[in-house]
Amino acid sequence: MPGATSVTATRPARTQLPRFLPFAAWASFVLNVLIIATGGAVRLTGSGLGCTDWPLCTPGSLVPTQEQSYHALIEFGNRTISGPLLLAALAVVIIGWKVRKQRGDLFVISWIVLGLVLLQAFVGGVIVWEELAAVLVGFHYTVSLIIVCIAAAYLVRMYEAGGPRERAVPKGFGILTHVTTLVMAVVIVLGVITTANGPHSGDENVVRNGVDATLLSHLHAWPGYLAFGLVAALLIWAAVQKLRPLRWATALMAILVVQILVGVYQARNGLPPLIVGVHMVLAALTAATMTVTVLRLKRPVAEAQLEA
Repeated sequence: MPGATSVTATRPARTQLPRFLPFAAWASFVLNVLIIATGGAVRLTGSGLGCTDWPLCTPGSLVPTQEQSYHALIEFGNRTISGPLLLAALAVVIIGWKVRKQRGDLFVISWIVLGLVLLQAFVGGVIVWEELAAVLVGFHYTVSLIIVCIAAAYLVRMYEAGGPRERAVPKGFGILTHVTTLVMAVVIVLGVITTANGPHSGDENVVRNGVDATLLSHLHAWPGYLAFGLVAALLIWAAVQKLRPLRWATALMAILVVQILVGVYQARNGLPPLIVGVHMVLAALTAATMTVTVLRLKRPVAEAQLEA
């Protein structure tokens, strides 16, 4: 029948991805989240200078020596994860080489992740050399968040067809989503600044910037509540009109509620290190979920033709 093949004829075939590419991509994402957790452990246990040199742990020794304390083991453990993380990012680039012409978007994203991972390794060394300068530590964490978001974007695009994309939601919903993303970014930046002036410097002998951390915590919380209201509006809108981002807007709301509760708890209980670490990891997952929600605003043209 002529009409029965019209959709199939105009629908581009989905690229067959190399066998191990999804595994490598997921490994890259998970390891980038994990290194935020271990980096938080370094900072929150005062182990930032547990290894006093870089790339060696101490002058003349790559690994911690018996004379060093447990702080060296924690710092070295964090450094050790950098190896598998780099290998995973490199594996995504190498394995994805086979489909670079068909999926140029994935190839570009994989190179961005690899480049940022290499940048992080260099910044980590400079941080040790500069004895945990607050600005560098904050920059280090922020870049990790960005990598997690980009790695999440790779996973989303990997499971979709390549080629042109088109808007799948009302224009107003898209605008509101981008405004929410901006507010979320402000929350994260203020959170980084707040932490930089809090008690967890990474080493008990390191002095922070000296800005009032209590005031900063309030400045961090206010846009956080605004973000909650905006996400609630997105969720309601997506649910009423059954929009494409509904599932991820729901996930975003869930993780944001947990993040707010953890934030309030840590603020009222003297910033217990474990809870602060949880807050740091949740920030990365919140940012990644926001990224996926934004990507769901559009869909491949092939998908739209299939649904037509």
